[in-house]
Amino acid sequence: MTILFLAVTAVALAACGNAAETPGDGKLRVTATTGMIADIAMQVGGEHVDVTGLMGPGIDPHLYKASQGDVEKLDDADIIFYNGLHLEGKMGEIFEKLEKSKPVVAISSKLEESQLMTDPAATGGAVHDPHIWFDVKLWMSAVEVVRDTLAEKDPDHAEQYKANAEAYLAKMEELDGYAREQIASIPEKSRILVTAHDAFGYFGKAYGLQVTGLQGMNTMSEYGSKDVSELRDFLVENGIKAVFVESSVSTKSIESVIEGAKKLGHEVRIGGELFSDAMGDEGTEEGTYLGMVRHNVDTIVSALK
Repeated sequence: MTILFLAVTAVALAACGNAAETPGDGKLRVTATTGMIADIAMQVGGEHVDVTGLMGPGIDPHLYKASQGDVEKLDDADIIFYNGLHLEGKMGEIFEKLEKSKPVVAISSKLEESQLMTDPAATGGAVHDPHIWFDVKLWMSAVEVVRDTLAEKDPDHAEQYKANAEAYLAKMEELDGYAREQIASIPEKSRILVTAHDAFGYFGKAYGLQVTGLQGMNTMSEYGSKDVSELRDFLVENGIKAVFVESSVSTKSIESVIEGAKKLGHEVRIGGELFSDAMGDEGTEEGTYLGMVRHNVDTIVSALK
């Protein structure tokens, strides 16, 4: 299957070639993998960029496979931004091929090893947790990467990119402060966040929550009856009354944990839906990075406070 996919990809890239030139409006064509990255590109690029995001609401990037149409969008782009840290693990071969002809930039590239969390369940060496957008301070470095890349590619508008980035970073500083203040309002014993997969490690570390998930950091990992029973027992032993579902992950897994706790006489409710690996619908507050994080903070606080 992998060989067939790569063969189709190679044909698609060859067919696209360099047919697409810079659009007549002079805008940079930017293609981003996730909605969070596309949002940065739109905020920083403003009127001088045309941004295409590949992964929309409800899409799990861990499992995502690029279609031929996606390959064409990547080939048409002047710049490609992706998360890195193996979030888009199934797209690595495509990025390697395209980086020979255009900037293909991992927005995690400015982060130091000491700033990254690792997956304790990973084999074959330490694998970093890719969910860096949940620490707003860390995600600010992604804005700087986008700003600098756009300015280098399009120096005529460098000052505008820098001004846009500065304004956006100020909003992120405000959001970071809001998250800290709100999470701190939860009683300390109740600051336990339980979700379907372990996407909130950076969030918990930054804002003072104990975080646990049924699946590991990667939704490709399997979970079994032992994982369900261990999480069930954790809920019962700690008197946890609310767990959370995620917009990009099936609710089946977490519902099985809730049912298991109920059989032991412990009632657990779903505290709300969080946005983890994908943002909300376009045109909504949750369809922006700032709105997504604020929604998550408010939902967690409302359920745990």
